[in-house]
Amino acid sequence: MDFHKTKEVVTKRETKLSQILTSKEHGVTDERLVHAIVALGEGTQNSSGDDQLKLDIDCDNAVFEAIRSSGVYAIAASEETPVETDVSSTSSTPSSSPNNKEAKEEGEESVFSLGFDPLDGSSIIDANFSVGSIFGIWPGKGVLNRTGREQIASAVAIYGPRTTLCIALPTSPHVSPEKKSCVFEVTLTNNYTTWEVSKEDIKLEPSGKVFAPGNLRATNDNENYNSLIQHYITDRYTLRYTGGMVPDVYHIFTKKKGVFTNVSSEKAKAKLRVLYEVAPLGLMVECAGGMTTHESEDGSVLDLVINDLDRRCGVCFGSVEEVKKYKEFMFK
Repeated sequence: MDFHKTKEVVTKRETKLSQILTSKEHGVTDERLVHAIVALGEGTQNSSGDDQLKLDIDCDNAVFEAIRSSGVYAIAASEETPVETDVSSTSSTPSSSPNNKEAKEEGEESVFSLGFDPLDGSSIIDANFSVGSIFGIWPGKGVLNRTGREQIASAVAIYGPRTTLCIALPTSPHVSPEKKSCVFEVTLTNNYTTWEVSKEDIKLEPSGKVFAPGNLRATNDNENYNSLIQHYITDRYTLRYTGGMVPDVYHIFTKKKGVFTNVSSEKAKAKLRVLYEVAPLGLMVECAGGMTTHESEDGSVLDLVINDLDRRCGVCFGSVEEVKKYKEFMFK
Protein backbone atom coordinates (compact mmCIF):
# COMPACT_ATOMS: atom_id res chain seq x y z
CA MET A 1 0.00 0.00 0.00
CA ASP A 2 1.28 3.49 -0.89
CA PHE A 3 0.83 5.17 2.47
CA HIS A 4 1.73 8.66 1.30
CA LYS A 5 -0.81 8.47 -1.54
CA THR A 6 -3.45 7.32 0.93
CA LYS A 7 -2.51 10.18 3.24
CA GLU A 8 -3.10 12.63 0.37
CA VAL A 9 -6.59 11.17 -0.14
CA VAL A 10 -7.35 11.51 3.57
CA THR A 11 -6.06 15.09 3.55
CA LYS A 12 -8.19 15.91 0.51
CA ARG A 13 -11.31 14.72 2.30
CA GLU A 14 -10.52 15.98 5.80
CA THR A 15 -11.96 19.48 5.26
CA LYS A 16 -15.34 18.12 4.15
CA LEU A 17 -15.36 15.53 6.94
CA SER A 18 -14.42 18.09 9.57
CA GLN A 19 -17.25 20.34 8.41
CA ILE A 20 -19.67 17.44 8.78
CA LEU A 21 -18.41 16.64 12.29
CA THR A 22 -18.55 20.22 13.55
CA SER A 23 -21.43 21.75 11.58
CA LYS A 24 -24.51 23.06 13.36
CA GLU A 25 -26.71 20.88 11.15
CA HIS A 26 -25.35 17.50 12.31
CA GLY A 27 -22.16 18.16 14.25
CA VAL A 28 -21.56 17.77 17.97
CA THR A 29 -22.40 21.17 19.42
CA ASP A 30 -22.59 22.12 23.10
CA GLU A 31 -26.37 22.41 22.92
CA ARG A 32 -26.80 19.00 21.28
CA LEU A 33 -24.43 17.42 23.80
CA VAL A 34 -26.42 18.79 26.75
CA HIS A 35 -29.67 17.46 25.25
CA ALA A 36 -28.01 14.09 24.61
CA ILE A 37 -26.82 13.79 28.20
CA VAL A 38 -30.24 14.72 29.56
CA ALA A 39 -31.83 12.09 27.31
CA LEU A 40 -29.44 9.26 28.20
CA GLY A 41 -32.05 7.40 30.21
CA GLU A 42 -34.75 7.74 27.59
CA GLY A 43 -35.13 5.11 24.91
CA THR A 44 -37.07 2.43 23.04
CA GLN A 45 -36.20 -0.84 21.30
CA ASN A 46 -34.98 -1.43 17.77
CA SER A 47 -36.48 -3.99 15.40
CA SER A 48 -34.13 -6.67 16.79
CA GLY A 49 -35.54 -6.18 20.28
CA ASP A 50 -32.48 -4.43 21.72
CA ASP A 51 -32.73 -1.39 23.94
CA GLN A 52 -32.04 1.93 22.22
CA LEU A 53 -31.17 5.21 23.92
CA LYS A 54 -32.19 8.46 22.31
CA LEU A 55 -28.48 9.11 21.90
CA ASP A 56 -28.16 5.94 19.79
CA ILE A 57 -30.88 7.20 17.48
CA ASP A 58 -29.42 10.71 17.26
CA CYS A 59 -26.01 9.30 16.31
CA ASP A 60 -27.61 6.98 13.77
CA ASN A 61 -29.41 9.91 12.16
CA ALA A 62 -26.21 11.98 12.10
CA VAL A 63 -24.28 9.24 10.29
CA PHE A 64 -27.05 8.71 7.75
CA GLU A 65 -27.10 12.46 7.06
CA ALA A 66 -23.35 12.50 6.55
CA ILE A 67 -23.20 9.49 4.21
CA ARG A 68 -26.10 10.78 2.13
CA SER A 69 -24.39 14.15 1.74
CA SER A 70 -21.11 12.47 0.72
CA GLY A 71 -22.65 11.24 -2.53
CA VAL A 72 -20.52 8.07 -2.74
CA TYR A 73 -22.68 5.45 -1.02
CA ALA A 74 -25.54 3.44 -2.49
CA ILE A 75 -26.68 1.25 0.42
CA ALA A 76 -26.25 1.50 4.18
CA ALA A 77 -27.43 -0.55 7.17
CA SER A 78 -26.77 0.08 10.84
CA GLU A 79 -27.29 -1.58 14.20
CA GLU A 80 -30.06 0.93 14.90
CA THR A 81 -31.55 0.71 11.38
CA PRO A 82 -30.96 -2.96 10.49
CA VAL A 83 -32.28 -2.86 6.92
CA GLU A 84 -30.55 -2.19 3.62
CA THR A 85 -31.37 1.49 3.11
CA ASP A 86 -30.98 3.36 -0.16
CA VAL A 87 -28.72 6.33 0.58
CA SER A 88 -27.81 7.22 -2.99
CA SER A 89 -27.92 10.91 -3.82
CA THR A 90 -30.64 10.49 -6.44
CA SER A 91 -33.14 9.05 -3.96
CA SER A 92 -32.20 10.70 -0.68
CA THR A 93 -30.51 14.04 -1.30
CA PRO A 94 -31.66 16.91 -3.52
CA SER A 95 -29.57 17.23 -6.67
CA SER A 96 -28.81 20.83 -5.74
CA SER A 97 -26.72 19.69 -2.75
CA PRO A 98 -23.20 21.22 -2.91
CA ASN A 99 -21.66 17.86 -2.03
CA ASN A 100 -23.48 16.15 -4.89
CA LYS A 101 -22.29 18.80 -7.35
CA GLU A 102 -18.73 18.27 -6.18
CA ALA A 103 -19.07 14.49 -6.50
CA LYS A 104 -20.37 14.81 -10.05
CA GLU A 105 -17.55 17.19 -10.98
CA GLU A 106 -15.03 14.64 -9.70
CA GLY A 107 -16.73 11.84 -11.65
CA GLU A 108 -17.68 9.86 -8.54
CA GLU A 109 -20.56 7.41 -8.44
CA SER A 110 -22.47 5.76 -5.59
CA VAL A 111 -20.67 2.45 -5.78
CA PHE A 112 -20.04 1.63 -2.11
CA SER A 113 -22.13 0.13 0.68
CA LEU A 114 -21.75 0.67 4.40
CA GLY A 115 -22.45 -1.35 7.53
CA PHE A 116 -21.98 0.55 10.78
CA ASP A 117 -22.58 0.83 14.50
CA PRO A 118 -23.13 4.55 15.08
CA LEU A 119 -22.43 4.47 18.82
CA ASP A 120 -20.79 1.44 20.37
CA GLY A 121 -20.81 1.68 24.16
CA SER A 122 -23.88 3.84 24.80
CA SER A 123 -24.57 1.80 27.94
CA ILE A 124 -21.29 2.98 29.50
CA ILE A 125 -21.28 6.59 28.30
CA ASP A 126 -23.08 7.86 31.41
CA ALA A 127 -20.02 6.77 33.44
CA ASN A 128 -17.94 8.98 31.11
CA PHE A 129 -16.13 6.00 29.56
CA SER A 130 -14.77 6.24 26.04
CA VAL A 131 -17.19 5.14 23.32
CA GLY A 132 -16.89 4.84 19.56
CA SER A 133 -18.29 4.14 16.10
CA ILE A 134 -17.56 1.23 13.75
CA PHE A 135 -17.70 1.30 9.94
CA GLY A 136 -17.26 -1.40 7.29
CA ILE A 137 -17.15 -0.47 3.59
CA TRP A 138 -18.01 -2.87 0.78
CA PRO A 139 -17.74 -2.28 -2.98
CA GLY A 140 -20.95 -2.30 -4.99
CA LYS A 141 -24.55 -2.19 -3.87
CA GLY A 142 -25.66 -4.21 -0.87
CA VAL A 143 -24.19 -5.90 2.20
CA LEU A 144 -26.43 -8.96 2.52
CA ASN A 145 -24.80 -12.29 1.63
CA ARG A 146 -21.34 -10.70 1.57
CA THR A 147 -18.33 -11.62 3.72
CA GLY A 148 -16.01 -9.44 5.75
CA ARG A 149 -13.17 -10.36 3.45
CA GLU A 150 -14.89 -8.46 0.64
CA GLN A 151 -14.51 -5.14 2.47
CA ILE A 152 -12.31 -2.54 0.82
CA ALA A 153 -11.81 -0.64 4.08
CA SER A 154 -13.00 -0.40 7.66
CA ALA A 155 -12.68 2.24 10.33
CA VAL A 156 -13.27 2.69 14.03
CA ALA A 157 -13.60 6.04 15.77
CA ILE A 158 -13.10 6.48 19.50
CA TYR A 159 -14.33 9.45 21.50
CA GLY A 160 -12.44 10.00 24.72
CA PRO A 161 -9.73 12.39 25.92
CA ARG A 162 -8.74 12.38 22.23
CA THR A 163 -10.92 11.85 19.16
CA THR A 164 -9.16 9.37 16.90
CA LEU A 165 -9.99 7.33 13.82
CA CYS A 166 -8.25 4.06 13.02
CA ILE A 167 -8.45 3.02 9.35
CA ALA A 168 -7.75 -0.38 7.80
CA LEU A 169 -6.87 -0.69 4.12
CA PRO A 170 -6.51 -4.28 2.89
CA THR A 171 -4.70 -5.16 -0.31
CA SER A 172 -5.21 -8.18 -2.50
CA PRO A 173 -2.13 -10.29 -3.31
CA HIS A 174 -3.70 -10.95 -6.73
CA VAL A 175 -3.91 -7.24 -7.49
CA SER A 176 -0.89 -5.73 -5.70
CA PRO A 177 1.41 -8.54 -4.50
CA GLU A 178 4.18 -6.04 -3.66
CA LYS A 179 1.95 -4.04 -1.30
CA LYS A 180 0.78 -4.97 2.18
CA SER A 181 -2.36 -4.21 4.12
CA CYS A 182 -2.13 -1.21 6.39
CA VAL A 183 -3.72 0.14 9.55
CA PHE A 184 -3.10 3.76 10.53
CA GLU A 185 -4.52 6.30 12.95
CA VAL A 186 -5.56 9.92 12.52
CA THR A 187 -6.35 12.32 15.38
CA LEU A 188 -8.76 15.26 15.33
CA THR A 189 -6.77 18.38 16.21
CA ASN A 190 -6.69 22.16 15.79
CA ASN A 191 -9.98 22.86 17.54
CA TYR A 192 -11.73 19.93 15.84
CA THR A 193 -10.98 21.11 12.30
CA THR A 194 -8.04 18.97 11.14
CA TRP A 195 -7.24 15.26 10.97
CA GLU A 196 -3.53 14.60 11.49
CA VAL A 197 -1.83 11.23 11.01
CA SER A 198 -0.76 10.13 14.50
CA LYS A 199 0.34 6.54 13.80
CA GLU A 200 1.46 5.57 10.29
CA ASP A 201 1.59 1.80 10.47
CA ILE A 202 0.11 -0.21 13.34
CA LYS A 203 1.37 -3.79 13.64
CA LEU A 204 0.48 -6.20 16.43
CA GLU A 205 3.17 -8.13 18.24
CA PRO A 206 2.84 -11.95 18.08
CA SER A 207 1.93 -12.20 21.77
CA GLY A 208 1.03 -10.00 24.70
CA LYS A 209 -0.32 -10.79 28.16
CA VAL A 210 -3.19 -8.30 28.14
CA PHE A 211 -6.78 -9.58 28.04
CA ALA A 212 -10.27 -8.12 27.63
CA PRO A 213 -12.88 -10.81 28.45
CA GLY A 214 -16.38 -9.97 27.20
CA ASN A 215 -19.62 -11.69 28.22
CA LEU A 216 -18.07 -13.15 31.37
CA ARG A 217 -21.44 -14.43 32.55
CA ALA A 218 -20.96 -17.19 29.95
CA THR A 219 -18.22 -18.70 32.15
CA ASN A 220 -21.02 -19.88 34.44
CA ASP A 221 -22.12 -22.58 31.99
CA ASN A 222 -19.30 -22.68 29.43
CA GLU A 223 -16.59 -24.80 31.01
CA ASN A 224 -14.00 -24.13 28.31
CA TYR A 225 -14.42 -20.37 28.57
CA ASN A 226 -14.13 -20.55 32.34
CA SER A 227 -10.88 -22.52 31.99
CA LEU A 228 -9.50 -19.93 29.58
CA ILE A 229 -10.26 -17.05 31.97
CA GLN A 230 -8.65 -18.95 34.83
CA HIS A 231 -5.57 -19.40 32.63
CA TYR A 232 -5.35 -15.64 32.08
CA ILE A 233 -5.58 -15.03 35.83
CA THR A 234 -3.15 -17.79 36.82
CA ASP A 235 -0.63 -16.72 34.18
CA ARG A 236 -0.84 -13.13 35.47
CA TYR A 237 -2.28 -11.43 32.39
CA THR A 238 -3.15 -7.74 32.75
CA LEU A 239 -6.89 -7.05 32.66
CA ARG A 240 -8.05 -4.17 30.46
CA TYR A 241 -11.82 -4.17 30.12
CA THR A 242 -14.45 -1.42 29.98
CA GLY A 243 -17.52 -3.24 28.67
CA GLY A 244 -17.32 -1.39 25.35
CA MET A 245 -16.07 -3.31 22.31
CA VAL A 246 -14.49 -0.26 20.66
CA PRO A 247 -12.26 0.85 23.56
CA ASP A 248 -11.36 -2.74 24.44
CA VAL A 249 -10.28 -3.69 20.91
CA TYR A 250 -8.73 -0.26 20.31
CA HIS A 251 -6.54 -0.83 23.37
CA ILE A 252 -4.95 -3.75 21.50
CA PHE A 253 -3.99 -1.41 18.65
CA THR A 254 -2.64 1.17 21.11
CA LYS A 255 -0.47 -1.31 23.01
CA LYS A 256 0.15 -3.37 19.86
CA LYS A 257 -0.60 -6.59 21.69
CA GLY A 258 -3.26 -8.47 23.63
CA VAL A 259 -6.44 -10.47 23.17
CA PHE A 260 -10.17 -9.70 23.16
CA THR A 261 -12.71 -12.47 23.75
CA ASN A 262 -16.49 -12.49 23.68
CA VAL A 263 -17.89 -15.98 24.03
CA SER A 264 -21.48 -17.14 24.32
CA SER A 265 -23.16 -20.01 26.16
CA GLU A 266 -26.58 -21.59 26.46
CA LYS A 267 -27.61 -19.04 29.08
CA ALA A 268 -25.60 -16.07 27.77
CA LYS A 269 -26.29 -15.69 24.06
CA ALA A 270 -23.98 -14.08 21.49
CA LYS A 271 -24.55 -10.34 21.05
CA LEU A 272 -21.93 -9.17 18.55
CA ARG A 273 -23.25 -8.59 15.05
CA VAL A 274 -21.17 -9.76 12.11
CA LEU A 275 -22.05 -6.84 9.82
CA TYR A 276 -21.81 -3.90 12.19
CA GLU A 277 -19.04 -4.98 14.58
CA VAL A 278 -17.32 -8.30 13.90
CA ALA A 279 -16.43 -7.90 10.21
CA PRO A 280 -15.10 -4.30 10.33
CA LEU A 281 -13.03 -4.82 13.49
CA GLY A 282 -11.95 -8.27 12.33
CA LEU A 283 -10.57 -6.76 9.12
CA MET A 284 -8.65 -4.19 11.12
CA VAL A 285 -7.10 -6.82 13.40
CA GLU A 286 -5.98 -8.98 10.49
CA CYS A 287 -4.65 -6.00 8.49
CA ALA A 288 -2.52 -5.16 11.54
CA GLY A 289 -0.99 -8.64 11.50
CA GLY A 290 -3.26 -10.16 14.14
CA MET A 291 -5.62 -13.12 14.02
CA THR A 292 -9.38 -13.62 14.42
CA THR A 293 -11.56 -16.65 14.95
CA HIS A 294 -15.19 -17.54 15.45
CA GLU A 295 -15.86 -18.53 19.06
CA SER A 296 -16.44 -22.21 18.30
CA GLU A 297 -15.24 -22.74 14.73
CA ASP A 298 -11.58 -22.64 13.74
CA GLY A 299 -11.66 -19.99 11.04
CA SER A 300 -11.37 -16.28 10.39
CA VAL A 301 -14.46 -14.17 11.10
CA LEU A 302 -13.87 -12.54 7.70
CA ASP A 303 -15.14 -15.70 6.02
CA LEU A 304 -18.53 -15.63 7.76
CA VAL A 305 -21.38 -14.98 5.33
CA ILE A 306 -23.69 -12.13 6.33
CA ASN A 307 -26.81 -14.13 5.49
CA ASP A 308 -28.84 -12.11 7.98
CA LEU A 309 -28.27 -8.43 8.81
CA ASP A 310 -28.70 -9.37 12.47
CA ARG A 311 -26.41 -12.42 12.40
CA ARG A 312 -24.49 -12.66 15.67
CA CYS A 313 -21.53 -14.65 16.94
CA GLY A 314 -18.84 -14.86 19.59
CA VAL A 315 -15.25 -14.05 18.67
CA CYS A 316 -11.62 -13.90 19.64
CA PHE A 317 -9.39 -11.10 18.26
CA GLY A 318 -5.77 -10.20 18.91
CA SER A 319 -2.13 -11.17 18.72
CA VAL A 320 -1.55 -14.38 16.76
CA GLU A 321 -0.14 -16.46 19.62
CA GLU A 322 -2.89 -15.32 21.98
CA VAL A 323 -5.61 -16.39 19.55
CA LYS A 324 -3.86 -19.73 19.13
CA LYS A 325 -3.89 -20.10 22.91
CA TYR A 326 -7.63 -19.36 22.86
CA LYS A 327 -8.13 -22.19 20.36
CA GLU A 328 -6.26 -24.62 22.59
CA PHE A 329 -8.75 -24.03 25.39
CA MET A 330 -11.94 -23.55 23.40
CA PHE A 331 -11.60 -26.14 20.63
CA LYS A 332 -11.07 -29.20 22.79
